[in-house]
Amino acid sequence: MKFIIIGAGPTGLGAAYQLNKLGHTNWQIFERSDHVGGLAASSLDDNNFTWDIGGHVLFSHYDYFDKAVAEALGDQYFEHQRESWIRILQRWVPYPFQNNVRYLPDDALRECVFGLRELSGTSNTTSNFREWMDIVFGRGIVKYFMEPYNRKVWGVPLETMSKSWIAERVSLVDLARIERNITEELDDLSWGPNNVFTFPKYGGTGAIYEGIAKPMREKINLQHEMTEIDLDQKTVTFSHGLIERYDVLITTSPLDLLVSKCRVVPERISDAAKDLVHNSGLIVGLGFEGRRDDSKCWMYFPESSAPFYRVTNFHNYSRFNVPAGDTERYFSLMCETTYSSCKPENKSTIVEETLQGLVNSGMIDEDQKNRLASRHLIDIPYSYPVPTLGRDRALATIQPFLESHSVYSRGRFGAWKYEVGNMDHSFMQGVEVVERLLKGTEERTFEDPLSAQSVR
Repeated sequence: MKFIIIGAGPTGLGAAYQLNKLGHTNWQIFERSDHVGGLAASSLDDNNFTWDIGGHVLFSHYDYFDKAVAEALGDQYFEHQRESWIRILQRWVPYPFQNNVRYLPDDALRECVFGLRELSGTSNTTSNFREWMDIVFGRGIVKYFMEPYNRKVWGVPLETMSKSWIAERVSLVDLARIERNITEELDDLSWGPNNVFTFPKYGGTGAIYEGIAKPMREKINLQHEMTEIDLDQKTVTFSHGLIERYDVLITTSPLDLLVSKCRVVPERISDAAKDLVHNSGLIVGLGFEGRRDDSKCWMYFPESSAPFYRVTNFHNYSRFNVPAGDTERYFSLMCETTYSSCKPENKSTIVEETLQGLVNSGMIDEDQKNRLASRHLIDIPYSYPVPTLGRDRALATIQPFLESHSVYSRGRFGAWKYEVGNMDHSFMQGVEVVERLLKGTEERTFEDPLSAQSVR
């Protein structure tokens, strides 16, 4: 079979990696940009600061992915203990918020604890994410953190979102544990799958995928943008006019765009694609002169005093993310802001608004603001696939239709499943679809996302 793969991000490279492992040579990747890595790529700005496309940390649910990364990086990586915090009410609260509310001012602390004590009913009775938050976390935690933070991240009304994506993505509540933490003044910091993570020494997260792609370069065609798919003739047309025939098409293009590029599709398919919702992102990378003594990895910002929802001390991930690896002279902050039709942002002013937000939240002072050494703006048209109430119904309509025409849409936006949209999940979606097609095995990550979140 001739495999054509659209996209050289984690999923496309995962598929190609597995085809190589199985000795299947009749395949090619076509990538629209001039580099591999997709949303996990990295770039070097004009002032020699390295930036990722948002906050990526390398932790894995899969031994297979671990081995592929080890092949790509060798010993060229750092390992970090996660240290993440929430900036709220002019103080720092360790993540997860609900386990560490003892750091809050007395009034806010009482609201959070009383809200938990007043809870009744079960989450099974809730019909959307907003209702789920209320019944699981109580009015105090929802008021101070869950509602404002998630509104900033998702950029859509929270009542339009499903609760089906929640598993390891959100730390749930143990009231006895929280009250013990308050009484005994305990920090509760280790929750989550990424409490230890690795990061490449050189080249940012993108170095992983450059390394994975290196042995396969002759089969990766860069700067080839897909413009049309003929499902009946099994051909793909690219922007240069090239037409390729396929037996199997594995595509990582956003699913709604994929449907729009198919020459002829039934109305029910194009209508279903309208129910797929995504948000967009602005990544502001700011390099500063000076040393920053701050051991935090990344920080969450639920309040309206800053446009961003998350900031990463990117120089802490690797000192080589700043010029000459000199963290005595430079530090770098990577700030993420969501925009959408429900949450517009001004791209022409976002850098200045981000700088002021850093001052407002106590991340930098006015003197540091004036020692800016570099600014780098990345616009991500497709940032998160939003798990809306209509998503699963749309996917159940679109995916079987495409597969009936030998088209397999996988990856963060190909599968449109946020709950398996991490790098390791995305890579394994590529691996597993190849295994299914050539060996008849199950696509566990794609078919059963919640169980895939905890697999090894």
